[in-house]
Amino acid sequence: QVQLVESGGGLVQPGGSLRLSCAASGFTFSRYPMSWYRQAPGKEREFVALITSTGTGSITTYKDSVKGRFTISRDNIRNTVYLQMNSLKPEDTAVYYCKTAMSSVSYWGQGTQVIVSS
Repeated sequence: QVQLVESGGGLVQPGGSLRLSCAASGFTFSRYPMSWYRQAPGKEREFVALITSTGTGSITTYKDSVKGRFTISRDNIRNTVYLQMNSLKPEDTAVYYCKTAMSSVSYWGQGTQVIVSS
């Protein structure tokens, strides 16, 4: 079955960096788009970044407020998608989730907490 396991969250000061990882299993990883979402306390879950399948060129898309600061990438050998987050701001504080979708079904990980605070 499809499994997504996030890691790499933690507490970081404003201006700092973190790299999130999402290890995938149970499907042919390279064939599917992967994305990151986040949910801040009291807010709706929102899109952060997407990387398309390898066959479509691994094209990336970002939420406007993270462009130039966050980078999504994929490693098809390790079946892992990453989110490199630089210049972090307090408003980036949230639980971060990775997601994939196939046959109109979405699959989510359990999330990893990111707290940006001094």
